[in-house]
Parts: sequence; structure tokens; C-alpha cells
Amino acid sequence: MELKNVKVIAMDLDGTLTQHKTPLSKTQRAILEELSKKYKLLMVGAGQVMRIFNQLEKFPIDIIGNYGMQYGKYNSETEEIDIVKDINAECDKKLVAQKIQMLREKYGFLEYAGESVEYHPSGCITFPIIGTKAKQEDKLSFDPNRKRRREIYQDVVNTFSDYCVFVGGSSSFDMAPKPYNKYYALDLYCKENGYSHSEVVYIGDDYGLGGNDESVYLSDFNYLTIDNYEEFPNVVKPLL
Repeated sequence: MELKNVKVIAMDLDGTLTQHKTPLSKTQRAILEELSKKYKLLMVGAGQVMRIFNQLEKFPIDIIGNYGMQYGKYNSETEEIDIVKDINAECDKKLVAQKIQMLREKYGFLEYAGESVEYHPSGCITFPIIGTKAKQEDKLSFDPNRKRRREIYQDVVNTFSDYCVFVGGSSSFDMAPKPYNKYYALDLYCKENGYSHSEVVYIGDDYGLGGNDESVYLSDFNYLTIDNYEEFPNVVKPLL
């Protein structure tokens, strides 16, 4: 991997820069400030732009959200983020519900709390295996090493052939309408902003089978792996 030509540092948030759904720490913020003196910084997220921006406590950074369906550009005058792209795809809820029920019956996931499917305004969907209202402790204990979901991952991919499927959270599958995934989003960003793939390095923790960073990890983009967000300062040392 050649880092001397890098101009853009793109990164994931949860598990990479922060603990899941927790605010940006002062330590990590200071590292980002140092990096921003040398590089263009870009957040590439699975969630909505505003959620990511708020979790970052309004750090000045452009944000790709919803796997490329959203794009937010930081406005230095207002110190807020302007949503400049927000795509909402059509979703056949009846068909999706039928497919998820089929998977539930096939694999015995018939007991769940709350809803069987979560539909997002963007057109993305979540298959919450133990339900949308499952207790947090039940979610965390369901599949901590992702083994159970990875065993059926290919079947879910085949069932939802119109979606990019990810092993999401602690007990779910997340799905974005094709072609939206992080590779597609980052490649499009490069085309629109005049960067080559070799001028970008991506940092992410979710690079295993079904992970939402996997599409970038398996591509020609430079990639720095991270397995613990607290190691972020050490991971980026070669870039400072």
C-alpha cells in the first residue's frame, strides 16, 4: 500500500473512530484536527448524515450517509452541515415482509419483540432478527461474533437480490437498494471531485464477510484496518 500520494482520508464512524453510537472523544477529535491540516477528511457512513454529524459533535467534515444515498457538505460560515443530496428509493413493503417471513420460518426466527421489519425513509431496510423492540442485552447476546448471521448471509443475499446486504448491528441484517454500498459511494465521490483511488485511504473496522466496509476492503482503494476504535491514533500514525 502506497500512502505518499494520499490526499483524502475517508473513514467509518462506529467502531472505527468512536464506540458504537457514542460521541466523539476529545482525544479522537484532536487527531482529526491534526489530520485535517494535511488531508481532506470524509466520513462514509451507513446511517443518516445528521445522526453522524451530531455524534461527531459537529466536527467540520463532509459526510456521505446511507451508503451514498445522502451527502452532507460542511458549511464553515454556519458551522452546520448542508444536505446536498438525499435520495429516497421505492420499497415494496409487502414483498419485503413476505421474504423476511420466509427467512424467519426457514431458520426458526419466529419469536421477536416489536416489528418484524424496519423500513427507513431512504428505502433502506433492516431485518431485526429478534425484533425492533428487543432488549439490549438480548441483542448483544444473540450473535456477538456474527457467526450465526454469517452462516445464513449468502441465503439472505440471494433472497434480497435487489439490495446490498450487510451483517448489521448485533442482531440484524441491514439492506440498501443496489447499487448503494460504501465502495459505490466512495468511487462516486472520487469521480465527482477529481480524485483517483490511489489518492484515497479508507479506515474501517467492519471489513469481514458481510461487513459494511467489506466492499471497500476488497477494492483497489488503500485501506487501513482497525479492530478497536481506541487504536485510531496508532492506526493513523503513518499518515501524520
